[in-house]
Amino acid sequence: MQQAEDFRAESRALAAILEDLPEAAFHEATQFKDWTIDHVLGHLHLFNAAAEASLQGEDEFAAFIAPVLQDMQAGKTILECQFPWLGGLSGRALFQAWRDGAERCADAYAAADPKRRLKWIGPDMSALSAITARQMETWAHGQEVFDLLGLQRQEHDRIRNIAHLGVATYGWSFANRGLEVPEPAPFVQLTGPSGAVWEWNTPQAGNFVKGSAVEFAQVVTQVRNAGDTSLQAEGAAAQDWMRIAQCFAGPPETPPGKGSRFTAET
Repeated sequence: MQQAEDFRAESRALAAILEDLPEAAFHEATQFKDWTIDHVLGHLHLFNAAAEASLQGEDEFAAFIAPVLQDMQAGKTILECQFPWLGGLSGRALFQAWRDGAERCADAYAAADPKRRLKWIGPDMSALSAITARQMETWAHGQEVFDLLGLQRQEHDRIRNIAHLGVATYGWSFANRGLEVPEPAPFVQLTGPSGAVWEWNTPQAGNFVKGSAVEFAQVVTQVRNAGDTSLQAEGAAAQDWMRIAQCFAGPPETPPGKGSRFTAET
């Protein structure tokens, strides 16, 4: 499955900038809720392992996720839920465990049937959707690490997977907030890093989002405010969408304020 290789490549791109990082740097806070690099890696490691457990079977996933769900139901944050499972793993040791785990997860999904239905915390999903979600989360959380280190990420056309997820969750972004979904969905025309142009939905003169696929992905994953991008959003539906877009599961999250997420100067 190509999406598994895209997830692998995304994980390796993040690993490459952490390879030579000193131990202390893993404990520096990012612009995302003051999570440290350690917190980011722990989060990715936990849910990569959860995705791998889901592929192993329903019973394996249920056993794996039960302690996490218990902690969530007890009122713990998603960050706090990872600490018992990590068992004190941190710094370079956590980095190595996350990197090895990402490779295992990629290997497992590379051989999977893309249409196979898998259990998850929310609704069941296909194996293709599950590994695309892992790529999306790795890319999105990777952004705060690149930003902290003052690095510009070299983007690739695998970003199309994340853009597609963003388009597919148009309705979800509204419904998740208890809002009526504006119809029809806006026409979306995005340019990938290679210059390829990708389109979704019916072309409409006054209802569209156009621009960079990378910037669109940044908005739907909530790592940038739409006002900090050069995206063109024409029409009320498109503009409202870009203000609340959320391509990931969970309760409604507030996108970052304008100017609050940026690449640090080094």
